[in-house]
Amino acid sequence: MSPNENPKTLDDLLANARHYAEFCMRNSGRVPPTLFLLGSDGRQVMFLPEKLADEQAKDDFAAQSKLMALACGATVTVMALEAWMKTARPGEDFDLTEMPSEAFDRQECVVLMGESNAEGQKQQMLPIIRSDNHKFFGFGDSVSSRLEKVEGRFSQLLPIKVPDEGMRTLALARLKAMGVQQHMTGPGQGRSRFRR
Repeated sequence: MSPNENPKTLDDLLANARHYAEFCMRNSGRVPPTLFLLGSDGRQVMFLPEKLADEQAKDDFAAQSKLMALACGATVTVMALEAWMKTARPGEDFDLTEMPSEAFDRQECVVLMGESNAEGQKQQMLPIIRSDNHKFFGFGDSVSSRLEKVEGRFSQLLPIKVPDEGMRTLALARLKAMGVQQHMTGPGQGRSRFRR
């Protein structure tokens, strides 16, 4: 699978995030939490945290991701991150009291959470398959769904209303004050990559 050089839709951005996740898994065995977004100018932007050592760092990255979506006038976002998932066995009810990270039969996966002003929300869960030596082998069958509402710190990243230029400038200034740096990448420098 090759990345879409000029993504326009939520499906395009989900495909790029999946390509990135597979690249990261093959090269480092893990996927750092990464925000992909399409700015109002049509450019793809990637935003990565320096590190997520604790709950406060995760909360900070989520807040910065919302500011990034605001600063870029984003119309589409996809958050890619590793997680644990648990599924109910056929004929059984799903146990809502047990956290997936604490479940005995949990499954390691990469989650792609997408939002679009035009298309709503989509989510893909990519089960991670490892070989006997624990190296990444590939992704299992993707569990994809259209969801009405996803909750959590890394969801609902798009601004409620289209930001004006003043709001975008203020959000960018706040990001710079937080130490977020921009790096231009891609053909003709048409992509932005931000890093905290």
